[in-house]
Amino acid sequence: MSKIKVDTVTNVAGSGAPNIPDGITIGGVALASVNTQEHYAQSTEPSSPKDGAVWYDTDDDKAYVYINSEFYELDYTNLPTNIGSRGIFGGGTEDTSQQVTIQYITIASAGNATDFGDLTVGRYAVSGCSSGSRGVFAGGWNNTSSGRVNTIDYITIASTGNATDFGDLTTTARYTVSVSNGVRGVISLGQTSSTYVNNLEYITIASAGNSTDFGDLTASRNAHAGAASTSRGLFAGGNYSGGKSNVIDYITIASTGNAADFGDLTVARNGLAGCSNSTRAVFAGGYNSGFRDTMDYVTIATTGNATDFGNLLAAKSSIAGLASETRGVFSGGSSSNVIQYITIATPGNATDFGDLLEDRLNHAGLSGD
Repeated sequence: MSKIKVDTVTNVAGSGAPNIPDGITIGGVALASVNTQEHYAQSTEPSSPKDGAVWYDTDDDKAYVYINSEFYELDYTNLPTNIGSRGIFGGGTEDTSQQVTIQYITIASAGNATDFGDLTVGRYAVSGCSSGSRGVFAGGWNNTSSGRVNTIDYITIASTGNATDFGDLTTTARYTVSVSNGVRGVISLGQTSSTYVNNLEYITIASAGNSTDFGDLTASRNAHAGAASTSRGLFAGGNYSGGKSNVIDYITIASTGNAADFGDLTVARNGLAGCSNSTRAVFAGGYNSGFRDTMDYVTIATTGNATDFGNLLAAKSSIAGLASETRGVFSGGSSSNVIQYITIATPGNATDFGDLLEDRLNHAGLSGD
């Protein structure tokens, strides 16, 4: 069989493409008969569309696809998100007293926090997560009541105001850690008595109610950190019976079950905070033989050990973290009201963002729109 190899085909004059009036056949199929994608944007239905044609009705703001001589309306649902453009900080302690205050920031714009409202119960050692539109705070410690609480309450992130009762954890717990995929929140109970626990529980954020058993971490611990994508949740560091942990665990949030080992932090520590976008998680601060300014990161979709990211403005423990898709924010810590931020995609040191309303530690962070 002979082969014809050419680099360029032009007309006789060499001035442009050749005209082939009888068409071209490739593999027995006429090239002219191959269906090409048609797109229409108009107020009236196209008169002679081909199968697969897409029509955007400019009058009704609807989209249709043409299949077997008929247009079918296209429907869509926004994908869930667990982060957003507004950052929320809730609860915590200023000295030895629990705080009820919720405050917020606009993550893209550096500046001081603004009052949002109040939790249903003042507490610290509390955690938070979100559906993007609803924020949830779970567990914590209240010095003036029974100590640990089983309270879950929620807010609508876009509108300021006081929190509303959501339901209860299965037991009272402090130093909880919460992660979400935008639909489901998973809560690590941390400490339910004088000992640490490995219990995980979950809620459906859109539906108020009590939490349900999810599974277990690989080891019992408290004062750890959480981060998540829309599919996977991570739990990192903390205290365990042998001291400070460097372990990172992961779960698939949509399906219940026990956590599996992900890898290790660069430094074992408790009192750290986590934040994440859809691809990368960053863990910051903590305590191990002194406060730490360490920040390290992992790629959420792949298991492995953490990598150095940079440093906080100062060594701090008991801080809170939250994020938008581009920026991570960490706040407070031991005797501090400082808010600082990073660009999640670019390793480097933190930059000053502004201030909380007052010094705050052991508080919760979450974000949404």
